[in-house]
Amino acid sequence: MSVIYVLLAISISVALAFFAAFLFSVKSGQYDDTYTPSVRMLFEDEVVNDQKPKNKKSKHNQTKSTNQ
Repeated sequence: MSVIYVLLAISISVALAFFAAFLFSVKSGQYDDTYTPSVRMLFEDEVVNDQKPKNKKSKHNQTKSTNQ
C-alpha cells in the first residue's frame, strides 16, 4: 500500500515538472505564431536552378510574340 503513495507522489511531481516546462515555453513566446504552421503546407518549395538560362525563348513567349 505504501508503494501506491510513493508512485502517486512521483507522478504528481513529474506532472508538475511538465506543467512548469509548459508555462515557461508559453511565457518565452514558443506558441506566439499560430497562423504560419497551418498554412506552411500550402506553400510550394522553390526550386533553385544554378544554371543561367540561355537566350532561348520559351514556347509561351514565342506564341505570345507571334500573336501580337
